[in-house]
Amino acid sequence: MVMKIKKKKKAVRMRGSNSHGWGFRKKHKGSGHRGGVGMAGTGKRADQKKTLINKLYGNKYFGKRNRGITSLSLKKDRSKIINLREINEKFKGQSEINLKDFKILGNGEITKAITITAKAFTKGAKDKIEKAGGEVILPVKKKKPKKENISKSQAQKDM
Repeated sequence: MVMKIKKKKKAVRMRGSNSHGWGFRKKHKGSGHRGGVGMAGTGKRADQKKTLINKLYGNKYFGKRNRGITSLSLKKDRSKIINLREINEKFKGQSEINLKDFKILGNGEITKAITITAKAFTKGAKDKIEKAGGEVILPVKKKKPKKENISKSQAQKDM
């Protein structure tokens, strides 16, 4: 019967070496506390893995170049929008329509008087709805109460 010898862990085996498994010592000199080397296996020969990784993590996994640079002023408006043409087709028999989360755009025509409640309207859409005899309702925005700036000396005097 052959007795199995327990294999030492790599960290223990590397205790006396200068490189600790990083190859030539010069390669890893002065690296500080880098932590793990993430994105393992995404190097030169990793093309065969790309489809799998993109399925799991999406296209944001491989580097910064895929994200692009977008300043805050150029960010795409992702609010919900709907055209007058679509409203005319989808809500034929209704006289009051509640589209609180939508912005109404002026593409298309309104054939009858409709009351529409929406987050915002373009100028053209508003004009077309009112010409057809309809009404435009915008939600009332709640104003936050302003905090009064009282200096410390005034606050102490009041006490």
